[in-house]
Amino acid sequence: MPLVSGRILFERANELVLAVPAFNFSNLEFLKAILEVAQEEESPVFLQTTESAIRYAGIEFLSGMVMALRESFQIPFALHLDHGRSLETVLLAIRHGYTSVMIDLSDSPYEVNVAVTKKVVSLCAPLGISVEAELGVLGGEEDNVECPKTFLTDPQEAKDFALQTGITALAPAIGTAHGPFKSTGDPQLDFERLRQIKEETQMPLVLHGASGVYYEYVAEINRYGGEIKKAKGIPESDLKTAIGLGINKINTDTDLRLAFTAGLRRIMTEEKSITDPRKLIGPAMEEVREVIRRRIRLYGSSGTAGAYLP
Repeated sequence: MPLVSGRILFERANELVLAVPAFNFSNLEFLKAILEVAQEEESPVFLQTTESAIRYAGIEFLSGMVMALRESFQIPFALHLDHGRSLETVLLAIRHGYTSVMIDLSDSPYEVNVAVTKKVVSLCAPLGISVEAELGVLGGEEDNVECPKTFLTDPQEAKDFALQTGITALAPAIGTAHGPFKSTGDPQLDFERLRQIKEETQMPLVLHGASGVYYEYVAEINRYGGEIKKAKGIPESDLKTAIGLGINKINTDTDLRLAFTAGLRRIMTEEKSITDPRKLIGPAMEEVREVIRRRIRLYGSSGTAGAYLP
């Protein structure tokens, strides 16, 4: 199926009280794994690239891979800019065929966030490109950018922000955090705050910092020489509750990285004579595929692709 606007996925998920899985990629292996598993599961999906992924691989390469593969799959999927930090980055994504963008100025003054986000919407809306924005601040680390403090989203401010900007979807801060170290104790999601935000905005909502940080992968990384201590993730039961309260897109990045790292460390330790990169990356990617499948099924997205088609 051709690449679709993120607006289609957002709006339909909101109508049906579903959550579309969103996975980050920065190379061909991750992109193919996401699309292949999503097709096997008959699930729609957001393919996401961050600014650091663009710096690493080049936006021509990232978007070019998606365009080359888009007719090979029958599921609806969108190419999404994750955490775009400037108007310039958004324009770059538009020029290279992205069908959804996120402008993230959540750490800027409210008035600046509103003004720049309105500008992004004015550019994207006529082109049918969806716009996601963030209000409130998630703690943790994303792409080597650390934010030590968390500021939860005010429901009334969320309503005002949505009305002023005209965004397609909002990413509120309700207690999650980026990266594998989400809190010193068990992460606590503010479900009442989420309920109020949904009630006030009635719009598609996005959950960032939602990785599970599965113990088996952290343990395997440490077993084979890694040092990831006191990592915490979001319980799967909390994600199901969040979907029921109005989350329509859930981002996963850290879990894919952990699965890949665990698989790679294991194969490099157990098969010391291998020098073919394909024989190293292949087994690691099998771990990534299993996490993608697990997350799609967790969100209840398996078998729903048809619901997003015209």
